Amino acid sequence: MIRGLNHLTLAVWDLERSFGFYTAVLDARPLMRWNTGAYLLLGDIWLCLSLADDAPKPAQNYTHIALDVAPDAFATLAERLRAGNIPEWQDNKSEGASLYFLDPDGHRLEIHSGDWQSRLAQYRIHPPAGAVFYPLPDIPDMP
Repeated sequence: MIRGLNHLTLAVWDLERSFGFYTAVLDARPLMRWNTGAYLLLGDIWLCLSLADDAPKPAQNYTHIALDVAPDAFATLAERLRAGNIPEWQDNKSEGASLYFLDPDGHRLEIHSGDWQSRLAQYRIHPPAGAVFYPLPDIPDMP
């Protein structure tokens, strides 16, 4: 059975630039680095940056990676991103505090303060068209 996310690998064009972005802007903790890659920790997420001359352009649709940020840290990180002129790709239209931005290679990222429970609670109040809610009996404290 799936237990969670093991690691995330992002193809990058410029390892030095991407390494600097993730460590200096997003406070990723470096674990290891080599000529064509790096391992970092973003909270508990194991992130691999992999240098690729043929790195594909990131999707130009809603596909993105959302990073969890504590409510009391959200404003500080959002301000750091905005002060660094990090490009934003969408305004927040959903429940919870979110900021949608691009990394140096154009990967679509989001910082978000909230969780699936708060999102489902909001959808129970304002369900989107066609919403179907499924029972989750093994998950305590379900809203």
